[in-house]
This record gives sequence, C-alpha cells and structure tokens, in this order.
Amino acid sequence: MKKPERTSVLGTEEHALAMIEDGMTIAIGGFNTASHPMTLVRGIIRKGVRNLTVIGSTIAGLEIDMLIGAGCVKKVVSSSVTGEAAAPIGPFFRMMAEKGEIEVWESDEGILYAMLRAASQGLPFMPWKAGVGTSLPEVNPDLKLFEDPFTGEPLLAVKAMKPEICILHVQQSDDYGLGQHEGSGFGDRALHWAADKTIIQVEKIVPNEEIRKDPLKTSIAYADMVVRASFGAHPFSSPGYYLVDEKHLAEYVEAAEAARKGNWKPWDKYLQYYIMEPKDHIEYLERVGSRQLFSLYEY
Repeated sequence: MKKPERTSVLGTEEHALAMIEDGMTIAIGGFNTASHPMTLVRGIIRKGVRNLTVIGSTIAGLEIDMLIGAGCVKKVVSSSVTGEAAAPIGPFFRMMAEKGEIEVWESDEGILYAMLRAASQGLPFMPWKAGVGTSLPEVNPDLKLFEDPFTGEPLLAVKAMKPEICILHVQQSDDYGLGQHEGSGFGDRALHWAADKTIIQVEKIVPNEEIRKDPLKTSIAYADMVVRASFGAHPFSSPGYYLVDEKHLAEYVEAAEAARKGNWKPWDKYLQYYIMEPKDHIEYLERVGSRQLFSLYEY
C-alpha cells in the first residue's frame, strides 16, 4: 500500500493574514515579554482588521495592548495585559477598559486555562474551584456557580470559548507544521489545542529529519500554516535566539502612555513608522536596524 504523502503548509505573511477577518475570535501566544507572534500582530494592524475578540496567554503582553491602540479589538480575554517592568499594565488596555470602550473577560490564570481546556475537549464548560466566594461570577457572565451533584460542594462552571484562529511564535518547525519550542512554550499548547486552526511563525524551518531526532520536543502538532519569520517576536524575546529589546519597548510604552494622557502624536508616529509604512516584516526589521537586532542575539 502506498503511504499518503505529507503536504507542505509553508505560507507567507500575506497567506496567513488572509485567514484573519473582522469579528473573529483569535488567540495570540507567548507569555509576558517572550515569544509573541509580532510579525502577524503587526500585519493584522496593517490590514485594518476590526472588532476582534482576542484571547491572550495567562500573562498577555503588550502585543494585545498594541492591537487595542490600533483599534483592532472589541474584547480582551486574559488574566492580565502587561509589559512587566516596562509597563505593569498596558497603557491602551488600561485606558480603553476604564472608558468602557473594550470588553474585558475577567479571570485569573486557572480560570483562563479551564476555559481553554473545555474548548479543546469539546465541552460546554469546565468545573473549577478557584473563584468561588469572589465577585468574579458577578462581573463575568461566562462564570456560573453550581453545586457538585456528588458532594454538594460549590464550584464554578467556566464556559468554553473556542478561538477560530490561534497564532503562535515557535522557534523551529518543519514545513509540515510540526513546531518545537525552546523552553516550556508557556501556555501555547493550550491555545493550540483549543483553536479550530493554528498558524505558527518560526525563527527557522528545519527538515523533518531534524524534528524526528527529538519527537518529544514537538509542542505544536500539525499547524495549519507555517510562516518563516526570523526575529519575528521582536521587540519581545525568542528563547535561544534573542533577548527582549528593552529600548524599543520603552519607545512603544512612551508613545502609548502619551496617548493615554491625551497626546496621540507620538503614538501616531510610532504606528506609521514601525507598522503601517513597512510593507512586510523585512522592512520592519530594516527600520529597527541590524546593529540593534544583533545586539540582542543570544550567542
């Protein structure tokens, strides 16, 4: 019997962005200041996508803040949106949440994972203990108190939410969609399992033989599309490749904070220079500069 042939799922930035449309629920991987799929995040902004429900990691970074500032987001699903030392709370997230211009799905980390686990298992909800006795069920309609039918113990029912598209940054992959993280991969697996489709942008494409050398390292199984994007997590880190660009993050936060305080000119300048004017990822990297990029490299 002839074995079925594997099919390459290599695509371009344009191919990936064509899958993302107004009003979708999308998940964005990474954790705090590491491994966010910034090539595609900037592409979403440049494309002008609107009214997104964005599911972040349990500690989402300024990639979601950037999407909010660009007007792409109507609802944020995450336990936090932070830039760590650069910005304890994302400036645009804070401003738009306070004004009521975005909807915030209130949760802690465990509740977020329960939501994703329910979606990945095809269940309507997942029972959870944390949050019982708090005001979370009062502010989040997707959390309902109920009694365990066996013990009578109060529990929290966490409603499933399935992303239509999940976008991740992974360190290496073959062209069949088998991705491997350096390090833990944080919560990217949970986002991938919950989503209908997954796009991974990668630092390096390797032969399938390289993937098979250590199959237990394969963290993302058969993504729907693979996009090559060296330095694709910039200005965030990519473990094993480069560190956080603290200088660039400070530039972003300064512009976002100015907008929060009523001066939009620095943000408009940042948005145009780094996102709207570059026609692709390579032009973005040229604007950052090779000297700055390679100063971050983990030799």
